[in-house]
Amino acid sequence: MRVAFYAPMKPPDHAVPSGDRRMARLLMEALGLAGHQVELASRLRSRDGAGNLARQTRIKELGGALARRLIRRYKSRPASERPEIWLTYHLYYKAPDWIGPEVSAALDIPYLVAEASVAPKRARGHWDLGHRGTLSALARAAAVVTFNPDDAGCLPDPARVRRLAPFLDPAPYKAAAAAREVHRAALAKRLELDPAQPWLLAVAMMRPGDKLDSYKALAMALGRPELRALPWQLVVVGDGPARNQVHELFAMAAPRRTSFVGQLDADQLPGFYAASDLFVWPAIKEAFGLALLEAQASGLPAVAGHSGGVPEIVSHGETGLLVDPMSPTSFADAVVELVSNPERRHQMAARALAAVQAEHNLSAAASQLDAILKEALGRC
Repeated sequence: MRVAFYAPMKPPDHAVPSGDRRMARLLMEALGLAGHQVELASRLRSRDGAGNLARQTRIKELGGALARRLIRRYKSRPASERPEIWLTYHLYYKAPDWIGPEVSAALDIPYLVAEASVAPKRARGHWDLGHRGTLSALARAAAVVTFNPDDAGCLPDPARVRRLAPFLDPAPYKAAAAAREVHRAALAKRLELDPAQPWLLAVAMMRPGDKLDSYKALAMALGRPELRALPWQLVVVGDGPARNQVHELFAMAAPRRTSFVGQLDADQLPGFYAASDLFVWPAIKEAFGLALLEAQASGLPAVAGHSGGVPEIVSHGETGLLVDPMSPTSFADAVVELVSNPERRHQMAARALAAVQAEHNLSAAASQLDAILKEALGRC
């Protein structure tokens, strides 16, 4: 079927990499794999991070104008070439959808949402307009696909929630894991790392808010004396406006042990995951953490924060360890446990690879999405 796709947070062809952009691309890829024709309906970014009502109002008005333009465009096509369904990815109070509900209503097609969250505390606050817009859009949705079970509790109609396991194409990560020693030798040479020591890896954008808070929590944990006493090296992949703050954090917490790589293209990441020994990320307020899924797909065990949808990715005691992300002592103890026990790391690595292959792969997601779309259209 023909699917109109929209990501108000960040379009899938945006120049700046992020987990949000990657997930939008994966959704489109999964829909295509299921045989659907996917069309990017709009590139409008509706996100307002400052709580500026005037800006939010302008974005809403622009969204309405774009919706009316799309309606005219779609209705000018033959019926056989119009969208049969609309899918909006990542809907919440800071990035509401001002386009999809109006277009889907005018075309009389189902409106679907993938990944949505509702924050009742935003009512009558700085993002009240976006909060009400999100509630209005969700009220129209035939189904709400969620990756994070924590989100379902605040959604207005649990009967319309459809679970979808976080997913990716595991092939490049599995291939990198099979060539681990090649990637490890290359990275040791590039960053002057000691291959005899365990390598810790963190992959995340460097921006204010939850990401910076996670970097702060990680630096506090790695600076603990119980970890300073052990041999290890840290590789950090990522960049962003909080770069200087992040560099300062680890200059104090892990001096001469941290290598900053900067931003990498998606095709470069599998080698970094495969070459490393342990993924470390507090994941404060993460929806689920795509980097954690990429790490697990590469056979990389993780120490991560027990928050949001992270337990959907990391199985505690099986493919990694989950701890309180706000407790530097607990996080440090978990890292010590796995840094000191290579055999347990290897066992977790094998389980992580198997789990992603079985439960978080692209073909399984394509099949599940296909069933959800057909259900929304009332097809068998």
